[in-house]
Amino acid sequence: MSTDQTPRPVRLTAAAAVSGLEGLALVACGVYMLVMGLLGRPDSPSQAEMGGVTLVALGAIPLAAARGLLRLRSWSRGPAIITHLMTLIPAWTLLRASGALIALGIALAAVAVTGLVLLVNPTATQALGIRGPARDA
Repeated sequence: MSTDQTPRPVRLTAAAAVSGLEGLALVACGVYMLVMGLLGRPDSPSQAEMGGVTLVALGAIPLAAARGLLRLRSWSRGPAIITHLMTLIPAWTLLRASGALIALGIALAAVAVTGLVLLVNPTATQALGIRGPARDA
């Protein structure tokens, strides 16, 4: 664990921003699904509402990870990496679509890969106090 006196690297701040962006997007989509499930005319209101609740709950994970990254908490790297990896799944699906969805897939993949690169950077792992495997000498 790091102390508050340790300066936070810019790459770690950027990784927290990317994780926070993903979390906010999930929460926004979840709230939209909830509102449309309640006020709109979906085919299945209960399915729309459950999907909305699920997305809001899933959005809390990268938001908590982003806060942990900003506070230099080592536990926050795992949830952030998992969120970025899971973001690659819808990105791949969108890349195989047509029209404007391909551009959305490219943007989504770029965000996920950027977050992963920032989190596996040695500067970030060192700032979070994460050590590599012990080497036998």
